[in-house]
Amino acid sequence: MKGPGPAAASAAPAGKRRWRCVAAAGAAVALAFFSVVVPLAVLLGLHARFPSMYLVDETVVSVYGSSEDGSWEPIPSKENDSLRVNSTVEFVPPTLKELTNANGSQSDSATGNTSIHLAPPIQQATVFENSSLPNITDIDLDSFEQGLPGDGNGKSCQLQFGSYCLWSVQHKEVMKDFIVKILKDQLFVARAYYPSIVKLDGMEKLSSEMKQNIQEHGHMLSEAISDADLPELHRVNMAKMDQTITAAKSCAVECTNVEKKLTQLLDMTEDEALFHARQSAYLYRLGVQTLPKSLHCLSMRLTVDYFNASDDIEHLDAEKYEKHLDAEKYENPAFQHYVIFSTNLLASSMTINSSVINSEESANLVFHLMTDAQNFYAFKNWFIRNSYKGATIRVLDFEDFQVKNLGNGIVGQLSPSEEFRISSNSNAEYISIFGHSLFSLPELFSNLKRVIVLEDDTIVQRDLSLLWNLDLKGKVIGAVQFCRVKFHQLRAYLLDLPYDSGSCIWMSGVSVIDLDEWRKHDVTGIHHRILQKLRHDTEASWRSATLPAGLLAFQDLVHPIEGHWVQFRLGHDYGLTHGAIKKAAILHYNGNMKPWLELGIRRYRKYWKRYLPRDDAFMMDCNVNP
Repeated sequence: MKGPGPAAASAAPAGKRRWRCVAAAGAAVALAFFSVVVPLAVLLGLHARFPSMYLVDETVVSVYGSSEDGSWEPIPSKENDSLRVNSTVEFVPPTLKELTNANGSQSDSATGNTSIHLAPPIQQATVFENSSLPNITDIDLDSFEQGLPGDGNGKSCQLQFGSYCLWSVQHKEVMKDFIVKILKDQLFVARAYYPSIVKLDGMEKLSSEMKQNIQEHGHMLSEAISDADLPELHRVNMAKMDQTITAAKSCAVECTNVEKKLTQLLDMTEDEALFHARQSAYLYRLGVQTLPKSLHCLSMRLTVDYFNASDDIEHLDAEKYEKHLDAEKYENPAFQHYVIFSTNLLASSMTINSSVINSEESANLVFHLMTDAQNFYAFKNWFIRNSYKGATIRVLDFEDFQVKNLGNGIVGQLSPSEEFRISSNSNAEYISIFGHSLFSLPELFSNLKRVIVLEDDTIVQRDLSLLWNLDLKGKVIGAVQFCRVKFHQLRAYLLDLPYDSGSCIWMSGVSVIDLDEWRKHDVTGIHHRILQKLRHDTEASWRSATLPAGLLAFQDLVHPIEGHWVQFRLGHDYGLTHGAIKKAAILHYNGNMKPWLELGIRRYRKYWKRYLPRDDAFMMDCNVNP
């Protein structure tokens, strides 16, 4: 075979040279490109997943036990997992099993710029039969900012963890752990350098020393929280570790490996910190929703004492005589009638005690206290044993009264007022709405024309005669309006019923009710028809119906009470002034931090504790001292 000619032979090397030039030029361009892009990527953190501990995924099932931060069980929805919504209404409480599931998801529904969360009444039984607790996750309505409880960034923390953040800041303990922090920093850096040092030739001695120092530091920190817990030789170990780290930094190690290790350790540390923050919030909400042991003891002892004393003939005669004297007052509209629905003995008695003490004519006051069968005899015994300046106290078992007197189908457990947490514009508010049981008022008090409903987390500081005589101008109810949230922001939950989108919601903490107007407008019937449109086959869904049913039943039937009558927010707002509190006629501890709880706001607790009986034998035996 003939070989290539001279022209072909000379063309081949020339072609190779041209390709080499092109390749060289391309390499130069690529080198220039990466020399600019790679440093920029390193600076922006694009080469690795930078930690994002504080920007929590909304689909993660939160810890509450609702609850800073509120709410009931989210309904899983894969379709909404990727959606960033502005607001939600969550009602169904998660079980303890579901709370431990870190991979759950929740369904969110847009309702404008307001997020509503169910925060049920605090007066719960000590034992949770349904193993359910409220949830506290909030959706960030504006933007998440980095922060955790106690770091001074309250807005983002409150949106995520609720009032737990406020409580954690106030109760933050000053730890003397300066040296512990230095040890942790040394351990952090040593662990970042160690993998690179081990791989270097001739550094066996340094890697061995570093490994030993890491083990010693880990052992010390596993047993030390503050500086006082450190062993005597901790300074020697600090000096050795400092020398080892200095030697490691002088070695020619790849910065990328150290940086990746530091990022990995940082991510692990942040994940652990977030886990503990969630766990703390859960325990906080558990404490909020659990009846204190002392109050449980008080109720149980009073119940036992009631049945032990029932065998005493003198006790029975005294009780019958008292009933005979007060029976005529129960249905006499000439007296001032106050109604309280409660299962918390101490809280309701404080509301009554404060009302009586600050009344100018306490003998004209008649209190109708509605409770359930579990607490009925404890309530009864307490108010038989204690006197209230001539005021009349009537204790009723609501469940028994329903069975005997009501035939309207609303039969079930006592359903007092419900609290909802509203998150709007980075602020958290708590509103209270009538529970289902309160819509039985016309049947419960068929001979009365007017009543004032007080919630058990209120304290009365002035005589309420002017409030009792308030002209409602043809309206059914007089209450304080809450115009930060209006009906149109809740349109997704008010069904297809007609409503005034500009109307304000109202607070049920203190309500003046004209029962004649109630019957005239058939408010109970309206409420019942609304409930028929709602699915309430479970207890949680039944409670969730409180919001739409309570608001729509009184639409255009609320007469606004002047705001100076009631000072709200004593159960969640640390910023109230003592001047504003003293001027108010009624204090409402709406929120999670009730005054009878250890988690209550201490600076507001004194207004509640001044009405606390000090010499009661049962309270002393049960160590009741909030």
